[in-house]
Amino acid sequence: MQYQFLQTIDEMNSIAEEWNDLLGCCSASHVPFLRHEYLSAWWHTRGGGEWPQGDLSIITARQPGGELAGIAPLFYTKNREGVPALMLLGSIEISDYLDLIVREDQVGEFVAGLCSFLANLAAPAWQALDWYNIPETSPTLPALQAYAERVGWRSTQERLQRSPYITLPGDWEAYLASIDKKQRHEIRRKMRRAEENALPVRWYIAQDPQALDREIDGFLELMAQDAEKDRFLTQVMRSQLRSLVHAAFENGWLQLAFLEVNGEKAAGYLNFDYNGHIWVYNSGLNFNLRELSPGWVLLGHLLKWANENGRKEFDFMRGDEDYKYRFGAVDRYIVRATITRQF
Repeated sequence: MQYQFLQTIDEMNSIAEEWNDLLGCCSASHVPFLRHEYLSAWWHTRGGGEWPQGDLSIITARQPGGELAGIAPLFYTKNREGVPALMLLGSIEISDYLDLIVREDQVGEFVAGLCSFLANLAAPAWQALDWYNIPETSPTLPALQAYAERVGWRSTQERLQRSPYITLPGDWEAYLASIDKKQRHEIRRKMRRAEENALPVRWYIAQDPQALDREIDGFLELMAQDAEKDRFLTQVMRSQLRSLVHAAFENGWLQLAFLEVNGEKAAGYLNFDYNGHIWVYNSGLNFNLRELSPGWVLLGHLLKWANENGRKEFDFMRGDEDYKYRFGAVDRYIVRATITRQF
């Protein structure tokens, strides 16, 4: 493989189509957070202001015939410990799953070549590879470990967070039968109560491009009713989320859904409908309408829709909130992998 160093957004954008085509062939890392449009939107605000300083440091690898074979979507900064590091684009807080982009049968070759290329790179003067949010089952992890052991670099890997998910059977009733009886009863009861409410209740997925900014505003208003989320929603983070929603909508993988009561937004879910999975990214709730359990009701409708429309998995992503397990989710984990090179 022939490796190349990309340092500008124009260089990154020049391979956008190749980037997404390669990602589509990578079963282990085919997630929305590695799409070109997601990461370019992320870079525009450095993750909503998470990284005030950073330099784009993408490494690509091509086969002798010129075909793109691998991408290490990296940037250079000082990590949380103040160490000059190459980190994965998307790190850390707002991108649930990150990884290298390479076909599974070429991971070992790509990682070995990548690390050798980086070891001889004059700049940036990195001391560590510090890669967050890699799925625990990713082939990147053993490949990194193997290379570090071979050349005597220090390598650590630690579990970070649970990422609960539900495997969908493709049938709403079969899904309900698979979860705890008490929780099944609660879901049915809450959805039925909403249907029988004196004021009209409806749910929908935003689809009108002319109304998208208005829908984003409504979702951000729901999020801001939670004090912790309101603190999270700085102006730059709001800009980041708006750019992300537009990118996902324009590329066909947005699922922005709402439950309304008499025309008033009661709950919202910002999800990604991508690669046969629903990825639950964020949510918001109208606290004045909590008696109707609008979050549960909307989630029930989304799970029913996902089953009826052939989605394979409902991924709640990072966080071990209790409601995820009440809906039948089981755990998997994400990992932080760190390599410190020896000079």
